[in-house]
Amino acid sequence: MTTATDNGLRVLDGGQLRLLRAIDSVFRRLADGWDAPEFRFPFLMQCRDLDMFDYYDNFPHLGLAATRLDPERVAPLLAESGRPLERIPTEVMQPTGFALPSAACYAIYVELAGTTLPAEGAMRTTLGTCFRNEDHYDGLQRLLGFSMREIVCIGPEDVAKNHLLRAKDAVQTLCAELGLDFEIEVATDPFFDKNSGKAKMQRLFPVKEEFVVNGLAIGSVNYHRNFFGERCGIQAGDATAHTSCLAFGLERWVHTLTERFGGTDAAVAAVESLG
Repeated sequence: MTTATDNGLRVLDGGQLRLLRAIDSVFRRLADGWDAPEFRFPFLMQCRDLDMFDYYDNFPHLGLAATRLDPERVAPLLAESGRPLERIPTEVMQPTGFALPSAACYAIYVELAGTTLPAEGAMRTTLGTCFRNEDHYDGLQRLLGFSMREIVCIGPEDVAKNHLLRAKDAVQTLCAELGLDFEIEVATDPFFDKNSGKAKMQRLFPVKEEFVVNGLAIGSVNYHRNFFGERCGIQAGDATAHTSCLAFGLERWVHTLTERFGGTDAAVAAVESLG
């Protein structure tokens, strides 16, 4: 249930958790079929790694950091404050080098930094916990921390673009099998300076398209050109790698499928019946 004081924190009950795992198993089967091995990355990233992607220039409104507390200042704070402690003031926080990422794929590019992949490129998938400092939250539709499954292609331009095409086909087929009415909407992520040549190319070839059900984006396909390849020094054969990804917000799928089938048990049965 959503309230005026929604803080973006939600607990999944047993049925919701079964549904989340069931739909994620469908996404993992896609990854397996595309030869995308699964990796698990740390929940935190180094601030300097995100800054390599101009993250704090382009997404300052989403940014969240993980900081240590100064133990010598915490005790006096507790003595002076009412309990329970509602907020921790910045003066007891130490400068931090760690951030909470808002997308799962960033860690993949950092892990591949400075590498040369085969000429045909490589695939990766990961399930990450992502965090976004939103101006409001709304049940499972918009959370402070949420689960993101990504299937990422790192390779030549044509391979990265072909990944987008097959990803769109796969999601459209999945939505049809589940009886979900959806629209594809073009969105923008400001990876590039708006006046740059790459930004002009972005307007000609959209970098982000979202799958929208009842006004809620439940997944997206994203094309980054050679942005991450350049920033991380990733080669595919003799060329700088291009990247593209298919991303799903799992809690949004739980919300959408529960509404579609009238409950989690029926939704789990429908998902598990997929071929």
